[in-house]
Amino acid sequence: MTAKTPPAPPFRDPRLPFAKRIDDLLAQLTLDEKVSFLHQFTPAVPRLGIAAFRTGQEALHGVAWMGPATVFPQAVGFGATWNTDLVRRVGEAVSKEVRAMRAQDDRVGLNVWAPTVNLLRHPLWGRNEEGYSEDPKLTSAIATAYTRGLRGDHPVYWRTAPVLKHWLAHDNETDRATSSSSVRPRVLHEYDLRAFREAVQAGAVAGVMPAYNLVNGRPNHVSPYLREQLRTWTDEDLLVCSDAGAPSNLVDHEHYFATHEEATAAALLAGVDSFTDHGTDSSQIVARIQGALAQGLLTEADIDTAVRRQLSVRFRLGEFDPHDDPHPRTAEFDTPAHRALAQEAAEQAVVLLKNDGDLLPLAPDARIAVVGLLADECKLDWYSGTLIHRCTPLEGLYERFGAQRVEFAEGVDRVRLRLADGTFLHVPTAPGAADEVRGAAGALDPALLAGRTDLPPLTTDPAGTEFALADWGEGVLTLRAPDGRYLSVAEDGFVRAAADQPGGWVVRETFRLEPHENGHLLRHLGTDRHVSVAADGVKVAAGNASIFELITVERGTDAVARVAAAADAVLVVAGNDPHINGRETEDRTTLALPPQQERLLRAARAANPHTVLALVSSYPYAVDPARLPAVLWTAHGGQAAGTALARVLAGDVSPAGRLPQTWYAADGDLPDLLDYDVLGSRQTYLYFEGAPLFPFGHGLSYASFAYSDLTAEVADGTLRVSFTVANTGDVTADEVAQLYGRAVEPSSVRPRRELLAHRRLTLRPGERTALSFEVPLAAFEFWDVARGGHRLEAGPYEVLAGASSEDIRLRRTVVLDGEPAAPRPVVEQGLAAADFDEQSGIAIVDRTRTQGDAVTPAGDGTGELVYRGCDFGSGVTEATVRVSGAGTLELALDGGPSLAVLSLAEPTPDRYTYTSLTAGIVGGAGVHDVRVRLRGPLRLAHVGFSG
Repeated sequence: MTAKTPPAPPFRDPRLPFAKRIDDLLAQLTLDEKVSFLHQFTPAVPRLGIAAFRTGQEALHGVAWMGPATVFPQAVGFGATWNTDLVRRVGEAVSKEVRAMRAQDDRVGLNVWAPTVNLLRHPLWGRNEEGYSEDPKLTSAIATAYTRGLRGDHPVYWRTAPVLKHWLAHDNETDRATSSSSVRPRVLHEYDLRAFREAVQAGAVAGVMPAYNLVNGRPNHVSPYLREQLRTWTDEDLLVCSDAGAPSNLVDHEHYFATHEEATAAALLAGVDSFTDHGTDSSQIVARIQGALAQGLLTEADIDTAVRRQLSVRFRLGEFDPHDDPHPRTAEFDTPAHRALAQEAAEQAVVLLKNDGDLLPLAPDARIAVVGLLADECKLDWYSGTLIHRCTPLEGLYERFGAQRVEFAEGVDRVRLRLADGTFLHVPTAPGAADEVRGAAGALDPALLAGRTDLPPLTTDPAGTEFALADWGEGVLTLRAPDGRYLSVAEDGFVRAAADQPGGWVVRETFRLEPHENGHLLRHLGTDRHVSVAADGVKVAAGNASIFELITVERGTDAVARVAAAADAVLVVAGNDPHINGRETEDRTTLALPPQQERLLRAARAANPHTVLALVSSYPYAVDPARLPAVLWTAHGGQAAGTALARVLAGDVSPAGRLPQTWYAADGDLPDLLDYDVLGSRQTYLYFEGAPLFPFGHGLSYASFAYSDLTAEVADGTLRVSFTVANTGDVTADEVAQLYGRAVEPSSVRPRRELLAHRRLTLRPGERTALSFEVPLAAFEFWDVARGGHRLEAGPYEVLAGASSEDIRLRRTVVLDGEPAAPRPVVEQGLAAADFDEQSGIAIVDRTRTQGDAVTPAGDGTGELVYRGCDFGSGVTEATVRVSGAGTLELALDGGPSLAVLSLAEPTPDRYTYTSLTAGIVGGAGVHDVRVRLRGPLRLAHVGFSG
């Protein structure tokens, strides 16, 4: 007789709901097995036939870190397209390549860590390239489109499982693991949470990743908002994955907890489900969780909750239903369709900022000089894949206009480095050395990739080698050998011409020339050591630094001026290298173009007035466009960047990208990088009161467009708006129609105007089309701190239609019914300290380690708070404050004198131990503004009134 095959366990039965199958699987896993599931690298469970799993496949604008893949434009370039359909199609292509690559390499994961929805609040943020926009509406629209593409459209099984980064209020690299973002309730609810909320509610998000920073004094990895906000937005089980090393930071850098067991338990209870720490080694996280269990800080039920969320994602990815999941058969990789899509995305991301005299498009027979440090580059960033195809701006122009009509000057300074003995630095030949591209083989952690040591170190000889010196700003240099390889320092300390591009977690290709005696020392920035010539080769060393004389063979400005003078038009391609001066771990210090590139631009402009500036960059610059007839901007455009730029310059494509963030005119227009109060300090187009260099939503076209017939009516909780757009030009072109709104008579500070909706559309010459939008009235609400919730204020609102936030073509006023403002019932409820209307010199901090906010003076130790519209009824006789620390608090009404001064002279035992101070007051009846002044290291949680 043949033995019967035992029935499959319920978790293998595709006929059952996922929830029941997860219940069954959880019941079969031992506690130790479940604990092991909480690390990023989850081991297999052979006895149950369960495979290993890992969270975290980078896929920001293509599959990253795992070798060759289609490389699309940077994420900020997606934002510049303002095209949700395009971005959805890119997400689909990326997720199909993830599946195709996983079929060949099981290191490729299906839980993709993308997109980044941090708002581009401050243009000096080093990771500006990763976000979509400064506006929460546009950010959530692009993020939703990308996640829908990544998820796929199968009703049950997801092609990939997207995780949104980085929760929450994270826009600085400076001290990012220890800095706290002070975020008032209005900014939290109207700005920072909104981009995450609308993307999650759209239903294609599998989870989020908390950021390294703290918000209001509490690390994001123990944020109560994960529970109070995030998990209330959807019925799906969201998987919260920690950022790399962040669990350890809770103790090692932030010192928020005394032990790792406490920290890990607190993070898990707050809602972190997967711990990314110590690379592939799960032993330390497992030990910490086991220790927390032993100490009673966690229960098995807590472990089950986190494991359930991971299993929910794995079931949706089809792992347990190989016969029903359609996605493992996906084989679309580097297809003609994906290449065409990469080009389309790059074309749609180009923004025409200025075009005086219609210099663009260039004439077909124009003689073109192409100059600049980015002219023959196709730069990648930290979250790029390895290029299979590439086209630089120079190559694109050669292809489009013909090489005979294009002259090139890179603009680097050609230099030699001479030693005191008269010899020069020399790059030895390396016969038979293979060309290697960094990261081409793929790596789970590219930060661990080593530099090349198979090439000979630099030496010296009487003739020396001529290097191409590029200054990327702030004195940060790269030196490139004639064969195209950059000088680099590997782990053995020797200097070699070894790198195809600057890159790596610690960039090993950047140097600084430091004046010293009659020459210069050459400091290698990655090791912070000077270059030294030794008997066995050139190396970096702690001592014996060599002194070099910089011999300039040719100045880049001379080469640029020479080719510019002979051309009909000049294209200056300037911008940044995404690995230098503005990247993850490093914020920028200025909006200014690096001085060497500014000199090249001036040289080109002086030699030829028909100069076009093309900025290829991860972020905005403050450039002076006054003497430039034409200016364009595009993010680093991926593999088809050069083709796309050339087609726009030639007029094959009319540019229709729009700025996803404000371009400020000068550094003085910017707030402090760590000032997250966009409302109080008037940041972004929403509140900025100055004159921008180029406004949010700006972008020109080779066509012209007319707007007409605006209508707006309110019905059933919705504002229905329509207007007509017509192409009045003579070329087919895209227009991005933008709809804004603003409160006309607000009772508190509201946005100058706020994006409500937009649409990118293609129109032929003479074609016109009617656009309709339905805007929920909730879009006009604001967070009322007096009531602790959203409120629609009754009154007139302007509806604005146009081509940018400042180019408004049509206006219509509508009157909305809403809830009237109510004074604060301070006698009954008092004042929660963080629910202020205005502040000066105040930071919001954590009231306890787990929940609640308090306020404290920042900076010089003094601060002031204003609470508007406080109802004292028939009057009060006593004020009571809950405080910790030490210092003085002063209460006043309106602009009057102090009513009470309360001092805490003896410090409380710690910042979380609060005490009550009471003072008699003579409070006027009726409604007043309350002013609170704080001095010293005092924390205020609450103010109460009675009597």
